[in-house]
Amino acid sequence: MDAGLKRELEQKVLAGERLTREDGIALYESDDLAWLGGLAHEVRTRKNGDVVHFNVNRHLNMTNVCTASCAYCSFQRKPGEKDAYTMRIEEAVKLAKSMEGENLTELHIVNGLHPNLPWRYYPRSLRELKAALPNVSLKAFTATEIHHFETISGLSASEILDELIDAGLESLTGGGAEIFDWDVRQHIVDHKTHWEDWSRIHRLAHEKGLKTPCTMLYGHIEEPKHRVDHVLRLRELQDETGGFQVFIPLRYQHDFVDMQDGKVRNKLQARTQMATGAEALKTFAVSRLLFDNVPHVKVFWVMHGVQTAQLALQHGADDMDGSVVEYKITHDADNYGTPNKLTREDLLDLIRDAGFRPVERNTRYELIREYDGPDPERRESPQPMRV
Repeated sequence: MDAGLKRELEQKVLAGERLTREDGIALYESDDLAWLGGLAHEVRTRKNGDVVHFNVNRHLNMTNVCTASCAYCSFQRKPGEKDAYTMRIEEAVKLAKSMEGENLTELHIVNGLHPNLPWRYYPRSLRELKAALPNVSLKAFTATEIHHFETISGLSASEILDELIDAGLESLTGGGAEIFDWDVRQHIVDHKTHWEDWSRIHRLAHEKGLKTPCTMLYGHIEEPKHRVDHVLRLRELQDETGGFQVFIPLRYQHDFVDMQDGKVRNKLQARTQMATGAEALKTFAVSRLLFDNVPHVKVFWVMHGVQTAQLALQHGADDMDGSVVEYKITHDADNYGTPNKLTREDLLDLIRDAGFRPVERNTRYELIREYDGPDPERRESPQPMRV
C-alpha cells in the first residue's frame, strides 16, 4: 500500500471517521497484517476495553431435512436419505433438557428447510422448550427459515415473528446471509432468501424489539470487494434500525468429515481453498474497521480453530462464541483438532491466555459475571496488543 494512503487511512481510523467502500478494498489489499491488527485493536479497545465476552450455550438442530442444496452445505439431507432425521418435539425437549447443566443461558436453534413439517411445529417447539428451560434464552431460526415459514403458513413475517416471540423467541440467528452480492450468491445459495428478504425480516425483528446477530460466510469464491459490499449493506441497515448486536465472520469450511456416506454435498471444495489463518485475521480486522456502528465482533472458534480464535481477539474481535458441545453444520473441517466442547473454565483460560479479561454475558449482551483477567504479577502473563 502507498505510504500516503496508509497514513490517510490510519488518520481516519484514529479520528473516528467512517471508512468508505474504497477504503475497505484498500485495507484488504494491504499485506501489513500487524498494522491492520493494530488499527482494529484500537477500535475494539475503544468500544470494549480489555474485555472478551462469552456465553454458555448449546446448539440444537431439530431436523437436517432441507429442500435446498446450497453449494457450500454438507448438513442438508433429502427426505429418505439414510442419515436424514427429524425430531419429534418431545425428543428435542428431552435433548435440550440433557444440555441444561453448567448454568446454560442460551439454546441456539437452526434447522433445514423441511418440505413437510407444518408451521405449527415451530412455535410449539419453542413453547415447550421454554417451559422445560425457563431460564434459557431461545435464539432460533435464520431469516431464511422465517421466509420458509411464510411460504408454508400463508402468514406474513410480521405475524410469524409475533407468534414466535409469544412462544419464547428472544433472538433470531444470523445465518442465511452468506455473501449478499448476486454475482457470488447465485453460485452458492439454493433457496429464495436473498438480501431483500433477509434484510426485510431482520428489520421487522428489530422493529419488534429483538436484537439479532449478523454474519458473513467468507473464504470461498468471493473476492474482498464482495466482503466489503456485504459489510456495508449491513452497516447501512444498522444505521436504520440499530438492531444488530454483533457481527460474526464465518470461515467457509471444506467438510471432509461429512463424507461418511460417500456423497460430496459441498460442491465448492473441489475448486476452492479455505481461508488461511492470516486471511481470517485480515477479515476480522477489516470488518471491525468498516462496521463502525455494531458494538461487537464475534469469533466462532469452531470454524476457526482455537489458536486463530485467540489471535482474532487481537485483530478486532471481542467475543468468543460459547461452550458449544455439538455443532453439526460444520466441525473440524480443517483438521486442526478443534474440540467438540469448551467448558466455561476452558473459555476463561483461553481468554486469559490471549491477554484479556473474561466477561460472561447472556443473549442480549447483558452482564452475568465478570472474572479476573491475566495475573499482572506474572512476567510471562500475556497482555493485549498495545494501542
